[in-house]
Amino acid sequence: MDTSNWRSLLQAASRRRMVNRILVTLKRHLPFSGQKGLQELEKIAVRFEDKIYTAATSRVDYLRMISLKMQAMAPLPRNLQGY
Repeated sequence: MDTSNWRSLLQAASRRRMVNRILVTLKRHLPFSGQKGLQELEKIAVRFEDKIYTAATSRVDYLRMISLKMQAMAPLPRNLQGY
């Protein structure tokens, strides 16, 4: 499979949905206050998605890299904390 043009196949709406998913995760894990704080989190989400988009070698790689980073942000369940 030719993965050299995978970026051209990923629509802007798909990237925007990914930014929104990242933003939801950031809002759960990072403190923010008011509209200005929310705008800062959105900027972080956009930069994060763009960095992964640029570094990824395929759509699967793009999704995998974002998934791994998002999982790393998730806290451990209470029964696993302290191990």
